[in-house]
Amino acid sequence: MPELPEVETTRRGIAPVLEGARIRELVVRERRLRWPVPRGLEKRLRQQEITALRRRAKYLLLETTVGTALLHLGMSGSIRIVDPKSAPEKHDHFDIVTTQGDAVRFNDPRRFGSLLWGGADPTKHPLLAKLGPEPLDAGLTAEYLHASSRGRRVSIKQHIMNSHCVVGVGNIYASEALFHAGINPTRAAGRLSLARMHRLVNEIQKVLNSAIKQGGTTLRDYRNGNGKPGYFHQQLAVYELEGTACKICTTPIRRRVQGQRATYYCPDCQT
Repeated sequence: MPELPEVETTRRGIAPVLEGARIRELVVRERRLRWPVPRGLEKRLRQQEITALRRRAKYLLLETTVGTALLHLGMSGSIRIVDPKSAPEKHDHFDIVTTQGDAVRFNDPRRFGSLLWGGADPTKHPLLAKLGPEPLDAGLTAEYLHASSRGRRVSIKQHIMNSHCVVGVGNIYASEALFHAGINPTRAAGRLSLARMHRLVNEIQKVLNSAIKQGGTTLRDYRNGNGKPGYFHQQLAVYELEGTACKICTTPIRRRVQGQRATYYCPDCQT
């Protein structure tokens, strides 16, 4: 599933084509995504100027002069820049075509992605209204994470993956950040000291920034706006490395399931 670094990489890749451009047309070939593409969205967006392309959590916010469209990549979605005259492939569900002659095309084999209307103030949309702070913004501090975890028995990995607590720390990057912070992913969030939260916040930000610089992580499906894979998988220390030697102590990396998601960790380095 594309996570924050993949979505941010996508945003940076297609922003030069979209920001400041005018939408000639929205071509919808398949409305049956995770939620149906709203009827009338094509007419609403036609000839509107795109004032900005932003990101909130794993959503891309296409801001126009009449409001904001919300785009989510889902589990297998990708967006790439194409010639609008090129023939669509089987899972190419919609194009945003600009008057400059460019197009960005959304491909999603599983159809768990979405294109919705966020209105004049997308922060009030039900999908965005209750989200926690961005992990790379000033809102995520050790003090905040420590306070939000007091009295909670939930594991620290599940806590930092809770979008109401902090957004965008997906499964890959949660496992990697906890490894580098030396924290066992099963440890109760409410039992971690402020000092350890400082280290965790620092490692979350380092891991995410590094992943963005590498264009995200491609394990199976993900491609950026130019059709290229992400290369952060070459730097993974624990994720999907069960049985391999820990890079620090050589103990075999273990795998366990938490909240129906696979977790990878070193039983010796992470306490």
